[in-house]
Amino acid sequence: MIKKAWQAHLALGIVNLIYGANYVIAKEATPEYILPFGFIIIRVTVCALLFTIFHYAFVKEKVEVKDYPKLMVGAFFGVVCNQLMFFKGLSMTSPINASLIMITTPILVLIISAIVLKEGLTSRKILGITSGAIGAFLIITFGQRFSLGGESSLGDLFIFINAASYAIYLVYIKPLMNKYHPITIIKWVFVFGCLGVWPVGYNELMQVDWANLPTYIWAVVFYVVFFSTFLAYSLNISALKLVNPSIVGIYIYTQPVIATLIAVGLGKDSLSVFKLMAAVLIFTGVYLVSFQNGIDRQRKK
Repeated sequence: MIKKAWQAHLALGIVNLIYGANYVIAKEATPEYILPFGFIIIRVTVCALLFTIFHYAFVKEKVEVKDYPKLMVGAFFGVVCNQLMFFKGLSMTSPINASLIMITTPILVLIISAIVLKEGLTSRKILGITSGAIGAFLIITFGQRFSLGGESSLGDLFIFINAASYAIYLVYIKPLMNKYHPITIIKWVFVFGCLGVWPVGYNELMQVDWANLPTYIWAVVFYVVFFSTFLAYSLNISALKLVNPSIVGIYIYTQPVIATLIAVGLGKDSLSVFKLMAAVLIFTGVYLVSFQNGIDRQRKK
């Protein structure tokens, strides 16, 4: 069981490495070449197809009729509301505001898990969440101007809805892990997600000039679809089967660190003692919430 817990942590590390790079990579394609909602249709539809093929080839597990409504709800929070609200909100507010509001996701996961799943609110978890939030706040705001409210208030609200919907998704879908294979769940989440994103993004998808897309934009589309959607969601749901939602949530704090390191590697940013201290706070938070508690729990079993 200890080995499985470490596998979950490795998977979560890879997921957030992918997401951290996605901030830099996806921006190359949207909105100049592919409008946000059109991009969402591409992501969700292609991955629904990939998950269906993968499920048919390797899992072949049937779902009870009574569980389809639960998977529809999971699709709404995990795909439709989550992705549409994020892209819409980001177009109406600044990246710095969006990054700061996303800090609330692990906090919301911890609170919702305590209410719904009766997951204990230990002092270690609270300290870990706080440490991670402070570190993420510092690394995001360093040298930046930000403000909440004013003209960006509606965009800020959409980003918060995005953060809340993802938190709800992680907690809501967790009980189904005890009944079905992760690929079964994620397949139906994306299949039902297609029904929600097509009506919203159809017009933007039709505006894509496919014949004149540069080669590097095709590479960006491949990365976003295969790595930051198909692979990331696969690893995330597999990790969720082994660990609590709060552990999955806390790893979100590593994304600004990864994004910063990538920016440094590309010569678009520089390291400083301040940023390194912020990174230490973030990884301390991850350790306090996940590693020690997770390993101790597995040993008891």
